[in-house]
Amino acid sequence: MERLAELKKIGQSLWYDNIQRDLLKDGTIQKLIDIGMISGITSNPSIFKKAILSSARYQQPLKTMAWAGWTGREIYEQLAVEDIREAADFLLPCYTKTYGYDGYISLEVDPELANEPQATIADAQRLWKKVNRPNLMVKIPATEAGIPAIRSTIAAGINVNVTLIFSIKRYQEVIEAFFAGLEDRINQGLAIHGIASVASFFVSRFDTKIDAKLDGLPEIEGKDLYGKAAIANARLAYRLYQNAFSSPRFLALKKKGAQIQRPLWASTSTKNPAYRDVLYVEELIGPDTVDTIPPATLEAFFEHGTVNDKLSFPSPEDDTVVQRLATLGINLEQIAQELEREGIQQFQDAFREMIQALDAQRIGYLAELGSLQAAVKDRIAYFERSGFTASVFQKDASLWTESMEGQQEIVKRLGWLEAPRMGIPMISQLQKITQDLVQEGFKRAVLIGMGGSSLAAEVMACILGKQEKGLELRILDSTDPSQVAHTMQWAGKEKTVFLISSKSGTTAEINSGFLYAWERIAVSGFKNPGDHFIAITDPGTALQKLAEEHHFRAVFLADPNVGGRYSALTAFGLVPAALLGIALPAFLKAAQELRNVCDPAIPAGRNPGLVLGAVLGEACLQGRDKLTILTDAEWSSFGSWVEQLIAESSGKEGKGILPIDQEPALPTEMYPSDRLFVYLRKDGREDQRVRDISAAGHPCLVIAVNGENALAEEFYQWEFATATACAILEVNAFDQPNVQDSKTRTKQKVKAIEETGQLMQEQPIWEDSSFKVFSNKSLASKDADLATIVDQFLSGYLPTDYVAINAFLERNDPHQSILQAFRQHIAEKYHLATTLGFGPRFLHSTGQLHKGGKNNGYFIVLSMEEKDPIVIPGQNITFQQMLIAQALGDIEALEAAQRKVLYIHIKDTDLQKIIRGSGL
Repeated sequence: MERLAELKKIGQSLWYDNIQRDLLKDGTIQKLIDIGMISGITSNPSIFKKAILSSARYQQPLKTMAWAGWTGREIYEQLAVEDIREAADFLLPCYTKTYGYDGYISLEVDPELANEPQATIADAQRLWKKVNRPNLMVKIPATEAGIPAIRSTIAAGINVNVTLIFSIKRYQEVIEAFFAGLEDRINQGLAIHGIASVASFFVSRFDTKIDAKLDGLPEIEGKDLYGKAAIANARLAYRLYQNAFSSPRFLALKKKGAQIQRPLWASTSTKNPAYRDVLYVEELIGPDTVDTIPPATLEAFFEHGTVNDKLSFPSPEDDTVVQRLATLGINLEQIAQELEREGIQQFQDAFREMIQALDAQRIGYLAELGSLQAAVKDRIAYFERSGFTASVFQKDASLWTESMEGQQEIVKRLGWLEAPRMGIPMISQLQKITQDLVQEGFKRAVLIGMGGSSLAAEVMACILGKQEKGLELRILDSTDPSQVAHTMQWAGKEKTVFLISSKSGTTAEINSGFLYAWERIAVSGFKNPGDHFIAITDPGTALQKLAEEHHFRAVFLADPNVGGRYSALTAFGLVPAALLGIALPAFLKAAQELRNVCDPAIPAGRNPGLVLGAVLGEACLQGRDKLTILTDAEWSSFGSWVEQLIAESSGKEGKGILPIDQEPALPTEMYPSDRLFVYLRKDGREDQRVRDISAAGHPCLVIAVNGENALAEEFYQWEFATATACAILEVNAFDQPNVQDSKTRTKQKVKAIEETGQLMQEQPIWEDSSFKVFSNKSLASKDADLATIVDQFLSGYLPTDYVAINAFLERNDPHQSILQAFRQHIAEKYHLATTLGFGPRFLHSTGQLHKGGKNNGYFIVLSMEEKDPIVIPGQNITFQQMLIAQALGDIEALEAAQRKVLYIHIKDTDLQKIIRGSGL
């Protein structure tokens, strides 16, 4: 840092001639600012062209705006403004510390306006207002038409970086425009302090142009002038600066608060490899100057550059260089005019090429919407006009329902909007408890929860997995006795902590799981069984009380203003994330950044959650109400979380979006026009399938999930999207009115079992040695087999109906494989959409939509016998009885909602019979 100290002593500032989102996000630019290597940043159309077209970080925002129907120019400006704002915020401490002397970021006006002064003035004022940062400098080219624009912009109180200066004559005009602009402002009775400006003199391009002229001269003439013209020209410009800013005219302005307009050396990288790579940096060091340096030159200078004041004392050698060039017929003013025209043309070409490239990408991304394009564009425009996002953050519950009772509940369910920020205070406690567990020898964690209390944790465990300093994590969200037994066997192999996760604190499945886990730990001889338990619940619940009475290791109280399915970024998600060893600061930062672009201050078309929600909602209105989730293998678990979020939020009042998760691939011609596909793309394995689906005319969105913390972003994006889609559908996204019916019926059956030891069932409509079959649909069962029964059940279907396979079984790989085959058989035979849910897990997920959504489902419920029943401790009931009670309770609730149900009970534990019996 010795060179930096010497530069500072002389009075030169180094700015960074580069900006790119990768450098903003990975900490590179922040580090350069923090260590003092740079105190400002410049940009231009060429820099943005390279950044936007070469970095993947711009692609998803670009895609969002394309879906919203934005033009290439609108997309460019939004991306550029976002980068400029972020860089300005990084530089703000420097700006404040130096009282506005340094800490600036530059953004250029539209280069197409270089010869239109009034349009340039208007564009400068528009950009100044749009970026809305005090340390912005608007770049205006020093063309003949730009001079009056510079004057007017300074007079308007806007900081100006005057760019593309090549000649001394033009520089004189720039200084005059600066002075006159300040005087205009004084004459209007306005203050001039705090108005900053730099005059950007371009250097190396001068030598490139003049060296080429010298090449055309006889060998004996001017060969010692190679690489001299640019430095001499710049030094003469600095001499002009010294005279102008020590003049009585400026000194009078200075008394009224004017800052100097510093010379800024631009284009200081060496174009000729024969020259020293830091030539133009070293030779133009002097007081009150700025050098804006590209990355490679900056690195080279701090590696081997020398620091000496080369400007304070004018040298006659500079005049001699200019005079000698003139005698050789090389007119610097003429060269400067050529460079000015070429510079403008270069920026215009770069800008046009960038817009053309953005338009090509935009058109490709827009095609993903297929027939939804116009509707989505109109919806986004309406959201922009109506201030939809502001209404969301203002908790305007009328967006979702007219019911006063419903509105009162919604207001208490929107805490998820600020969940990323609200989670930050928890980090240190979560890190401490994870560290303690690891140090005490804990290796595993089992989360006992249902629905929103468990699904986000499961997704994190599957996608992110155990980190270096974390625990292995599994979920128990079932009352199936085999599932319970196998999970506890896994837990028993290592020292395990149990997370009891319940928002209400009264969920029957969770309480049963806790009782069994507690008994297992208690009988194992541990002195303090509570050390093996952590509770996650809302304040004041029965679970909080139980945890305190049993001396749990910790109790984490979640935000009561967040509903369960929106709780991924609250304690319900963060506690298991911490135990996995996930770096929560980075995880929450990613979520917060996504929240920031969903902010009311952000245009509706740039809001990724809102735009995705508009697509989901408009697709549903157009009959594409089956959201088919495609993922690469690593992200296959994500659909189960989205499934609950969307189905339980939207599936009511006879409406709803049906998520189709992990559906076996079908020929594209089998899909009717009720599908919307979304591909969460990690490695591109489904690219060809996506192309085939799109070619068949179906909308198919592709969302990249490559970032290290992409999961945090997707949690927030889909929560916002779901709330938006539900507003479009005019349903309350935050209640679940049909879930309680199934719970009530189950409780009645459990009570009967506890009192009588038996569970009453109706007589089957058909039975053989392998199956018992029940249905509320009239079926001709005489002399039938299971395949015939299924075929009769599905008779009369419409192409837009669907089949839900609800399996009250252990959720394991063999069962998944068998039921996926069963699912594929149904899909291929009947050309219907299919879903697969394991009970009782799906009751807290798609169960609401099954009973409250459109009545276009055929429900095939499966159960089977259990060889080794497990009694729930303290209750006169087994897990198997609880499971069957839940199955029957849900069947009754479906039938009460006039749904079509076929219940198949397998008389033993061989699920393969369903394959053989259905005729596969």
